[in-house]
Amino acid sequence: MKANHTLMMEEIAKTSQKMFKSYNTLSEIKDVEIAETPKTAVYNEDKLTLYRYNRKTPATIKTPVLVVYALVNTYKMLDLQPDRSYIKNLLDMGCDVYLIDWGYPSRADRYLSMEDYVNGYIDNCVDFINKKHHLKKINIMSICQGGTLSVIYSCLHPQKVKNLITHVTPIDFSGNDGLLFKWSKDMDFDAIVDDNNGIIPGEFLNMGFEMLKPMMKFNKNTALVDSLDNKDKLLNFLRMEKWINDSPDQAGECYRKFMKELYQQNKLIKGELEVGGKKVNLKNLTMPLLNIYATEDHLVPPSSTIPLNDYVGSKDKELYKFKGGHIGVFTGSRSQKELAPAVIAWLKERD
Repeated sequence: MKANHTLMMEEIAKTSQKMFKSYNTLSEIKDVEIAETPKTAVYNEDKLTLYRYNRKTPATIKTPVLVVYALVNTYKMLDLQPDRSYIKNLLDMGCDVYLIDWGYPSRADRYLSMEDYVNGYIDNCVDFINKKHHLKKINIMSICQGGTLSVIYSCLHPQKVKNLITHVTPIDFSGNDGLLFKWSKDMDFDAIVDDNNGIIPGEFLNMGFEMLKPMMKFNKNTALVDSLDNKDKLLNFLRMEKWINDSPDQAGECYRKFMKELYQQNKLIKGELEVGGKKVNLKNLTMPLLNIYATEDHLVPPSSTIPLNDYVGSKDKELYKFKGGHIGVFTGSRSQKELAPAVIAWLKERD
């Protein structure tokens, strides 16, 4: 009994000490900054901003890279902090990096279509970079849904893309490996778009992502408590939370087509998807392809990403397996050591 009482008093003392230290830790944090790698806005169109990341030395890879992120959340996950920044790694290894920031759609943008994003915004950014560098083709590096849009773009405009790199990109939507793929089969996306007056709230999407992993919130709260007395760990936690909660709304018409014609009808793989009045034929994707998937991805399971290599017309195509999850591909410690060097090596061989 006495031993138990002693242990309990020791735990109370430890907890009190931790809470006191937590107060000091929190008082030291004035603000939480993410995406601080220096960049310059070089082109604007509607809500879109095209950035070029600043370089102190000339790029060793001659052909610039355009990063096309998903419409969901923001690109800032690629540049959370200096020691966990995919963008900084690419810069340090010799890339000339451009990136599309889609901005924050409003009600005025509710009629933006997939055609507007692919044949409008992406194409205009590619043309801008080609003109600036006196090129006919650039490299495209794409992430998740941005990868799907970039695949569609590369099929429709193969003459403008030198090399294509896709990360955790959904292509084949026929499977049921991920909950998102299962749920989407029976959802009424017309009603979702129309009931939200043509603009899909970012909070609605975040709520859905949380439901995919119900224990995630509990695990996050546990991680928060464990990190309260460690400033570096706490800042890591807060940076990730800041990115997660920065969720732009979605243009309803593009969302409607993406969810109905891809998630529900799987038209891209079937060769039935039309964008801008043209059929999207994956055989027209003929440039070198590096297709990266994550083994533990709960949002975009490997079974959705891997088939891309079987359908494209590229003779030079490589499948890269990354051991990790959807976000860990870019923010995990393994990513910092492994992924960017592998991507740069692949690009250098084809520059």
